[in-house]
Amino acid sequence: MEKNILKYIIFYGFAALSVLSSCKDSFLDQKPYTGQPPEAALATEKDIYVALTGAYASLRVANVNISGTSTNISAYGRNIPAIGDVAADNVFVSASNTGRYLTFNQYTFNQGATEFRDIWLNLYATIMKANRIIDSELSESDNVKKYKGEAYAIRALCYFDLVRHFAKPYTDDPNSDGVPLSLHYDPFAKPARSKVAEVYTQILADLDQSYNMISTYRGTAYFSKYAARALAAKVNLYKGDYAAALSQAQDVIRNSGFSLVTNANLISYWGTTSAQSSTKTETLFEVVSDGVANLGNDELGYVYNQAGYGDLLATPELYNLYSDTDLRKQLITVGARTNAEKPAYIVTKYKAMANDRDDKKILRLSEVYLIAAESSHSQAVADDALALTYLNTLVAQRDPSKVYSSTGNQLLEDIIMERRKELAFEGDRLHTLNRLKRDIVRSAVYPSAARNISYSNTRRIFPIPLTERTNNPNISQNPGYN
Repeated sequence: MEKNILKYIIFYGFAALSVLSSCKDSFLDQKPYTGQPPEAALATEKDIYVALTGAYASLRVANVNISGTSTNISAYGRNIPAIGDVAADNVFVSASNTGRYLTFNQYTFNQGATEFRDIWLNLYATIMKANRIIDSELSESDNVKKYKGEAYAIRALCYFDLVRHFAKPYTDDPNSDGVPLSLHYDPFAKPARSKVAEVYTQILADLDQSYNMISTYRGTAYFSKYAARALAAKVNLYKGDYAAALSQAQDVIRNSGFSLVTNANLISYWGTTSAQSSTKTETLFEVVSDGVANLGNDELGYVYNQAGYGDLLATPELYNLYSDTDLRKQLITVGARTNAEKPAYIVTKYKAMANDRDDKKILRLSEVYLIAAESSHSQAVADDALALTYLNTLVAQRDPSKVYSSTGNQLLEDIIMERRKELAFEGDRLHTLNRLKRDIVRSAVYPSAARNISYSNTRRIFPIPLTERTNNPNISQNPGYN
């Protein structure tokens, strides 16, 4: 499958990244490999469909050539969901490990880290694929319009995660350097970083386009109208526009036809490896890994599951947040690591180690309820009763014995705690702490030098990859990295 992805990239001229030839070139400094002009490469509805399939596949992994070596670069396949927890306080690297993510455990990563290179290159490769679809001059039939709407959502998702990883939060400084915006194919462009606010404006504009252009629901493996709306609600939450976030979250809750996964089905939900095709339970959008197209030993589940590497363990503090009546506690098993942690809090959220692999949940209805709750509580809305309604609706399907009645600041803390419990091991925690500008307070399971990571620590924002700055002198580096 990875070879097919590369074939799609080359055939359709998606050669926007250094990874398709050599890391000596800028991510935008490439020529079309076929020599075909963009309008010829995507000349039919089928061409658009095949190109879109390649864009979705690229969210998981792209097989590329870096300095003469074929390499898999991964974003949502493992790096993004793993780093969001191990760089925060939910997950740590076991004393018995294979060396993966150790620098995030220790907070010693630098601009040369391959994880940053892979996230950057993978997301920009996917953006360039989406750009070619969006810019196609093919007459917009209903299908073409729908496919373009999905491409807008894919591009928005990529830019959202780029700006979350490589720039300050909007809630900190919207006028600080964000990431380069490249919205059209240009083989000679070497853009500087756009401001954070400009990137957010583009993301929300893309999601408005997507919401208006997508008509039919194709299943959870594809962006739908309401998956785009859910992402917009999340983007506005990160922007601090709580009124907009609430309105969009309510649109999804009221009109999408999706329902929360119930207590009775929660464990089996996480044990299911197939994307939904017609039903609308919980998952709004997911990146699919199946029995053929997967990362093998580099799948997310492999670093958690004890049948794989099992390197990443839940912290005891996170485990203890779950009451005995909370069904989510069953997604962590108390066991032991050989010659290491006893007890070890083993993550069992991802169970598939062979054949059809676990899909990576990108947008879930549970998070939409949490967005609605936090936005309702905000000063912009100031409706704690409504916030409690959304919070307790979710919690009733996770811990039937728990009913919140808090107000004021305590209610906010309850919402953030439930967010931590609900989205654990899905890559959310670091970004939540960043947008709230909170310190990371870690337990004794982490190295002593990396126990308390203040918000002012420059490593809270990741470095622009060294290879990209070398190739594009117009891209400035984040503070604290040489």
